[in-house]
Amino acid sequence: MTQHTQNMSSSQSNLINALVPSIQDSWLKKIILIFIGTLLLTLSAKIQVPFYPVPMTMQTFVILIIGMTFGWKLGSLTVLFYLIEGAIGLPVFAGTPVQGIGLPYMMGPTGGYLIGFIVATCTVGYLGEKGFDRSFLTTFIAMTIGTVLIFLCGYTWISSFFGFEKAFLYGVLPFVWSELFKVALATAVLPLCWRYLKHDT
Repeated sequence: MTQHTQNMSSSQSNLINALVPSIQDSWLKKIILIFIGTLLLTLSAKIQVPFYPVPMTMQTFVILIIGMTFGWKLGSLTVLFYLIEGAIGLPVFAGTPVQGIGLPYMMGPTGGYLIGFIVATCTVGYLGEKGFDRSFLTTFIAMTIGTVLIFLCGYTWISSFFGFEKAFLYGVLPFVWSELFKVALATAVLPLCWRYLKHDT
């Protein structure tokens, strides 16, 4: 059995280890992946896609994919560096620089979602390392958990600004359908990637 196949067979491996087995021993490759991840997060925050009832970004989708693909350690580092970029004033978040930049923006109403990014990445990344991204059902469960964690953090935070009812009406409810779409998309993509890799070995 090849090392590539062993990585795929291990219940602790994640998708990036299967795609790039040598990454475990290369900090340079990890740094490159972190840079690519932060770039994808920035792009996903800036591009709006028409959807009902409000336009959506693909940022939560990218967060969940990074967590599940990179694993909890590398995934969390990627999101942490993204947040550091925003904290020092780079316009990497949705609405920046028009709605503010740096720490003042992060301490605003959307700050809870940013915290949720880290929580979700750690959780989904851990589940990915346990093999939750191998089947459609377990991927759906993991992605749903990750999405709930993001919005739970966001809702708790934003409710301190506007109250629980308004926080739900404006910070959660309008995004239910778009988040279900992104969960379904991730559920379809990740297990298919594993099936392709197994077929390719």
